[in-house]
Amino acid sequence: MFDVTSLVSVGKYFGLIIGELLALFIGISFLVALLQEFVSAETVRRVLTKPKKWQGNILGAVLGAATPFCSCSTIPVLVGLLNGGAPFGASMSFLVASPLLNPVILALFLTMIGWKVTLIYAGFTFIAAVLIGALWERLGLASTYKMIKVQDASCCCCSGGSPIVMPLTNKEKVKRASKQTWTLFRQVLPYLIVGAGIGSFIYGFVPEKFIIKVAGPGNPFAIPVAAAIGVPMYIRVETMIPIGSVLMAKGMSLGALMALIIGGAGASIPEVTLLASIFKPKLVAAFVITILAVATISGYVFLILKPIF
Repeated sequence: MFDVTSLVSVGKYFGLIIGELLALFIGISFLVALLQEFVSAETVRRVLTKPKKWQGNILGAVLGAATPFCSCSTIPVLVGLLNGGAPFGASMSFLVASPLLNPVILALFLTMIGWKVTLIYAGFTFIAAVLIGALWERLGLASTYKMIKVQDASCCCCSGGSPIVMPLTNKEKVKRASKQTWTLFRQVLPYLIVGAGIGSFIYGFVPEKFIIKVAGPGNPFAIPVAAAIGVPMYIRVETMIPIGSVLMAKGMSLGALMALIIGGAGASIPEVTLLASIFKPKLVAAFVITILAVATISGYVFLILKPIF
């Protein structure tokens, strides 16, 4: 019921959550942008061309987490890795880890859902990235790469522009990182506001009984349905996590929430579209099916581990 008390409660919750999100996003985004100034795509390519087999997969997942390029830059970076001689499996581990282990995502998880969930999520997705890269290489999917070239890996939300020939000073790198943070902040701000707004609305007006019935732990189909919805659903994780924290408080199972987030973050529509331009349909299908499977399995893992939280 839309009464004055509920509206005031929604307003207070919105102010609290949007304040936390903005402060956290700006701080973490600046650190990530600064990291990308010192750890370039060329550095990632050079490092990944050295190790072989499992070492490469592990290192690929580590670098993917440490250099969280956005979807429109991850694919050109991936092309550079493969064209530069990086092992296919290590490059695939990089591809999977980059969106799922984004430091912004981990920071949001830590603040809004708790350190135990964040730790298990990070561990599970890291292991998944390592295993997926190794499995795809073993299945011979390296042959599905079309061996194309890209002219520019820059985009609207990464530190793009003309190639820098002269080395940058630390002061210039900090300045570029600040500019990149501001650019990304302006782009993500609407999504943060939408996420906080929807979360606040659910907090004030959606009955707990409805959430429990549809996505609660008592619904055996909640997790696979959430994973299936997450894969084609183009919604930023920065929007989903504040909504998810409220849904959990209202009774949504942690497993269903994790399946939704991993499905959405791991296989966004733009990323799948870009993958289709450099890989044959066989690997694109394997990518989507694998992310769906990881999202579903992770959901049940979190459902089983729920008592320890």
